[in-house]
Amino acid sequence: MVAHVLFGGAPDDDSLLIGSGHQAGQGLPFLVAEDAGEVTGFAYCKPWRSRSAYRHTVEDSVSGAARRGAGRRLLADSAATGMRQMVAVVVETGDPASAALHRSCGFDEVGRLSAVGLKHGRWLDTLLLQRSPP
Repeated sequence: MVAHVLFGGAPDDDSLLIGSGHQAGQGLPFLVAEDAGEVTGFAYCKPWRSRSAYRHTVEDSVSGAARRGAGRRLLADSAATGMRQMVAVVVETGDPASAALHRSCGFDEVGRLSAVGLKHGRWLDTLLLQRSPP
């Protein structure tokens, strides 16, 4: 069973290729985890907002590959991109793994949005977590 923590659906090979090209063109990390040639998950950073004032802030996204290190590596690699702030928008699905990963990597909860996403007929909350420079 694959669990996707994104409001979007399961990633396919084409969306991974498009996403990786887009992120690479912006100098942002895009990592893909694989096992025996099969994609098991991905992690990437994208701009937090499109306006210039936010150019030093990114949002990370981690999907699949639980306990395989892709998320932790992305969060570590992002420090090398020169981004000042990282924001994580974590969907509250009842599985605390993503929030726990982010907290273990220095993120603090800075907000909660109630019932802002609809998935599988259920309204879901999101947590806003932020990691600031030391």
